[in-house]
Amino acid sequence: MRFSIIITLFVFFWVMLISRIYQISIKSNYYYENLAQMNIERKYFIKPVRGEILDRNRKLLAVNDIGFSIKIAPHLTKYDKEQKRRVANDKLIKLITGIVKEFPDLNQTKLIKKYIKKDSSYNHRYIPVVDFIGYDEMIGAYPKLTINKSLKIESETKRSYPAGSMATHIVGYVGRSNLKENEKDPVVEKVGVIGKTGLEREYNQVLQGELGYRLVKVSARNKEVAELEKVEPKDDQNLVLNIDLKLQKRINELFVGQAGIAVVMGVDGDIIAGVSYPSYDPNLFVGGISSKAWKELITDLDHPFTNKIVGGAYPPGSAIKMGMALAFSKAGTGVENPEYCKGYITLGKSKHKFRCWSRYGHGTVGLRKAIRESCDVYFYNKALQTGINSMAKSLREMGLGVKTGVDLPRERSGIVPDKAWKRKRFKQGWYRGETVISSIGQGYNLATPLQVARYTAFLATERLPTPHFVDVIAGRKVKKEYKTFEVNKQHLNTIRLGMYDVCNSPRGTAKRTMSKLPIVVAGKTGTSQVVSIPQGEKVRMKESQLDYYSRSHAWLTTYAPYENPKYVVTVLVEHGGHGGSTAGPIAAEIYKWMANEGYFGDEFKGKIKLKDLTKVKKGRGHGH
Repeated sequence: MRFSIIITLFVFFWVMLISRIYQISIKSNYYYENLAQMNIERKYFIKPVRGEILDRNRKLLAVNDIGFSIKIAPHLTKYDKEQKRRVANDKLIKLITGIVKEFPDLNQTKLIKKYIKKDSSYNHRYIPVVDFIGYDEMIGAYPKLTINKSLKIESETKRSYPAGSMATHIVGYVGRSNLKENEKDPVVEKVGVIGKTGLEREYNQVLQGELGYRLVKVSARNKEVAELEKVEPKDDQNLVLNIDLKLQKRINELFVGQAGIAVVMGVDGDIIAGVSYPSYDPNLFVGGISSKAWKELITDLDHPFTNKIVGGAYPPGSAIKMGMALAFSKAGTGVENPEYCKGYITLGKSKHKFRCWSRYGHGTVGLRKAIRESCDVYFYNKALQTGINSMAKSLREMGLGVKTGVDLPRERSGIVPDKAWKRKRFKQGWYRGETVISSIGQGYNLATPLQVARYTAFLATERLPTPHFVDVIAGRKVKKEYKTFEVNKQHLNTIRLGMYDVCNSPRGTAKRTMSKLPIVVAGKTGTSQVVSIPQGEKVRMKESQLDYYSRSHAWLTTYAPYENPKYVVTVLVEHGGHGGSTAGPIAAEIYKWMANEGYFGDEFKGKIKLKDLTKVKKGRGHGH
């Protein structure tokens, strides 16, 4: 027994001894080898130059300004026992005083704090204190600063947006990255900036490129001895857009004095212009926006910070009626059968009137007339025969209530309600009256302007395109994508005739502004109510009599040319009242400009007289 214990202790002792010898002589050797390697080698990352963003005519929308950064040698702080923290030594104070002397706009206290925050005994690399000084500012100070070996002046770039506020909601902007963003992407961590909104955010990985590096051998004093390896960064990966900056500017001018959205899109999904007005200057965010400017943006009642093209959800109003008619057609409701409009309908024994916009009614109404004159009663009756679930299913297939797939972040899906949606959202059943108001794009219905433009492209071509702002990504052409939806062609042709009438017939709701254009346009007006109309109000109050923020939103969605559709123009004027009178003039001027620029061929190029906007006084008028 004693012998067994002695043998066990003996074996245990030798196992421990051999294990320790292995730990010291072999395993730790790898650790110390790596440590030694780190002591003699340094890896310096080379930041890639962020790709530029250009419009279809190669006009710059996002570019990199050339300048310089200033870095200071490490270990220029000391520990103050009384203050119990690190403070700047005399050499650091002298260096920063010299920098501030050359660039008076810089704050000496902030520069010292920035240096102290990053200095430590373990850091042997120069510490950045000034991120960017413009080329013209630096050129005079450069010879003086480079004499001092404790300063390092390096070339740097800073993002700039030459178009200012003209395309902000599309292009977006870059800003300083935070800790969470740095953890997700090593390139972002080294570069220090990331796309925050728009295409800058959506295509951040493409635009930022990939890091390069230099692997160098250093002496014990951290002096560079030799370059062991160099890999160039992958940079200058540009985006070329479908956007025409000149058209963007024109539309922005057309919106002065009112708020709204305009989308100009090819029927293939190429977005030629997208304006969300009012806007803001993205250059404010590049170096960090002031609290005053930020407060002004977020408290503006017209919400300039919101990208309403994809993030604004509005009741589509009568702009939904063509889609409703196709939904009735697919359900076999008898869309070709006329309805009689006496100005309102009631349900059962209820005295509640679901009114048509026309107080006196439209009489006998067929499909074409229902679209042309936007008769509500026609759609009320057909909706009650069809049912909300069938209507909702068809509308979603036509692109309403679902995301378009556009290449912008934070897109809203909107709402096309049905029984299941309401039960999930409100824990309530569905009422027939809700089917009635849904048929004219009111109630719970919400759509983004881009959804309405995409759906209009489908009405024009029977193909539902995926919208895209970008045409070329780092030299690679973007592939066009479509979805199809089976419809009754005869009924669709009747709907198109109704849309033609809207813009060209004497009784069309957009005839006054759209009938005298160089090309033939088809479209549909829409009014989406912001406040409900009381039942007791027999004579409907005029929009101009309402307070500005109580007025209805005004829609006009169109395509042209009528016989051979190429482009869709969708306009929404917030609190604009009626689509024909407020959205119509904007859409008309867009078409004139496009014809003048050759978008519809050389026949009209340079021959169209455009409205002189310097002579047009705009404003919100009564109530604001």
